[in-house]
Amino acid sequence: MVALTIDKPAGFKAMLWTGRAITGFVALFLAFDSVIKLMQLDVVREAMQPLGYPDHLGLVIGVIEAICLVLYVVPQTAVLGAILITGVLGGAIASHLRVGDPLVSHVLFGVYVGVLAWGGLYLRDEKLRALIPFRR
Repeated sequence: MVALTIDKPAGFKAMLWTGRAITGFVALFLAFDSVIKLMQLDVVREAMQPLGYPDHLGLVIGVIEAICLVLYVVPQTAVLGAILITGVLGGAIASHLRVGDPLVSHVLFGVYVGVLAWGGLYLRDEKLRALIPFRR
């Protein structure tokens, strides 16, 4: 019996590992962010006050972030996780925009994380690349 193999395009392994590295970076950042919220550290309470959120919502946001992160790192649910992470980041962007925080460092930070999250997923997921092809 002859096994059929499909040749991967040149650079496939590099793209896959780059995507995994970017995903790992995003996952570490989101894990750190959710853990400090779950631990209800003072720094979280202090950061929530200027945004107009009560102290106890840090814990709720931390739980939501943690759930989204787990979905994002599991390959079978990674796209759903990325969609939900995008929603969480959109809320952060809106919150910083509402209070007049600096654009590049605060407001757009969620955009930076979102681009990295989707970029890492795009590089490591063939089905996503097939769904959203970039053409020359």
